[in-house]
Amino acid sequence: MLKWIKDSEQLQGVQKQRKDLLLLAFWGDFSEAAKRALAELKTFAQEYPSVPVWIIDVGKLPGIHRQFKVDRVPTVVAVEKGRATKSVEGVQSARFYALHLAGAAVSRTHEAGRRQVPRVTVYSGPGCPACGHAKAYLRRHGIAFRDVDIAQDPRAAETISRRSGRMAVPQIDVNGRLIVGFNRETLDRLLGIEPERDES
Repeated sequence: MLKWIKDSEQLQGVQKQRKDLLLLAFWGDFSEAAKRALAELKTFAQEYPSVPVWIIDVGKLPGIHRQFKVDRVPTVVAVEKGRATKSVEGVQSARFYALHLAGAAVSRTHEAGRRQVPRVTVYSGPGCPACGHAKAYLRRHGIAFRDVDIAQDPRAAETISRRSGRMAVPQIDVNGRLIVGFNRETLDRLLGIEPERDES
């Protein structure tokens, strides 16, 4: 289910009525990224109808975004029992939203018997094209990950250097296994991704 919030009173009613998970997507007609995100959210709503998605047009309903500490569109916020629990900024895939924001809810109805959601951390750095390619690849396949910029986190840089013996980026931790560089074959194997045969 995907619907639009008309006013703040409706939003309050939706939150009171829905005690378990719902998603609030902050959208703006001025943002091309928001339009792309809306297409993914429509796919999400079709694939996971048990999780309602409500769209908030920040142009028509100014100020509501501040209640949820949102400062850019698109941003999708998971709300449970009237409280924001998680948020995702930017354009993501429908499966990324499912795994990162609605993991527990969708696993009860759609993911039963499938593998557990992997723990993935991407250690990246500024001016690193391979880092961008790796993160785009993971997003394209709906893999949620934590992004750590080692230029801003010296302790993380020291940790990966000690673990791998190298300071190269990207380095990708998948469930405790550290991969140096953007190695698609290894990522596909560890994450259960079907190889992209049509890419060079």
